[in-house]
Amino acid sequence: MTALIELRPRGPYHLRMSLGPARDGTVRVRDGVAELAFATPGGPAHARVAQQADGALRIALDAPDEPSALDRLRFLLAVDDDIEPFLAMAARDSLLREPVARARGLRAARVGTCLHALVRGLAGQLITAREAWDIERVIVQRAGLAHAGLRLSPGRDDLARLSAAQIASSGLAPRRASALVRVSRMLDLERLLGVPSEAAASRLLREPQLGPWTVATVFLHGLGRYDRGLVGDLGLIKLCSALLGRRAEAEDTADLLAPYGEWAGLASLHLLRAPRVERQERAPRARTASA
Repeated sequence: MTALIELRPRGPYHLRMSLGPARDGTVRVRDGVAELAFATPGGPAHARVAQQADGALRIALDAPDEPSALDRLRFLLAVDDDIEPFLAMAARDSLLREPVARARGLRAARVGTCLHALVRGLAGQLITAREAWDIERVIVQRAGLAHAGLRLSPGRDDLARLSAAQIASSGLAPRRASALVRVSRMLDLERLLGVPSEAAASRLLREPQLGPWTVATVFLHGLGRYDRGLVGDLGLIKLCSALLGRRAEAEDTADLLAPYGEWAGLASLHLLRAPRVERQERAPRARTASA
């Protein structure tokens, strides 16, 4: 039986913006309605979500265990995140003020498993967004189980069915494909949900091919944490280059994001939407979040 639920997000929230391009195969958006397939302890679930004019979400949920499925859906959509402290900080920040004002309801929606977030992180290293989405979609299509016309985010058992060579044939670089297989076999990434951020990041960074950008992607879209910025993102490198008046490096993006502390991940998403900026006399490291 389908359960009909109305859910009101905490604070400003924009469903379509937070879901992003929705190209991984686990989410589909048509005519303003988002469909999601995701795993729950009781079995696979399917949800149709539409946002009303007053901001509330109207949900049609098919799941063997409605309460656990709704809890999981709330996490995936990031509707319970309290971003008011971030919004207050952004209103005082010279770089964040404008992009955040235009996208106050932006959250980092999550994928169904931390392993899927790792796939996204490895696929997106130093290539265009379109290429990264294509690689991620193929891997999810091959590894994730089908449900309600969509795919479930792959877990460890799902990925175990694929060899590194099969994953590499999706377009992922062979070394990254090998890293994905190795990490999926050695680590249960879901356990990192209960691990402090510093410890979780340190553990991931010990793995070859997993750098700060990939770890930040796992934090944002797998663990649901905002305290790791997208250091080295090509878009942020371009932004830093405009700020500095020279070719920027990954370290410059780290300096840019450092003042945002626990909100560096969400700040990254907004800065990637920032309009073109002119050269400034101060380097990013000289800025403060309250500038």
